[in-house]
Amino acid sequence: MLEFINAPHAGVLAIFGLGYGEIALIILIILLLFGARKLPELAKGLAKGMRLFKNELKGVKSEIEDIDSEEEQNLNPQDKPQQQDKTPKDEN
Repeated sequence: MLEFINAPHAGVLAIFGLGYGEIALIILIILLLFGARKLPELAKGLAKGMRLFKNELKGVKSEIEDIDSEEEQNLNPQDKPQQQDKTPKDEN
């Protein structure tokens, strides 16, 4: 997450508590490990995985909301119309 932190030099943008130097070092190490040719493939794979995760998360969220709404309907019987006794009464 991006957030501004209180530092001696104000205006430092921190990503997960990392400064610009640490982020540049991590990017350099990734570049050295995988090479420039593999980075686009890795980025595509990462984006695809994140998209899949996001879609699955939406599905789980909608299922939970459906279950909650069903339970809410079951717990509130006054919302349901009451069934009337349909047996004929003897008027004798």
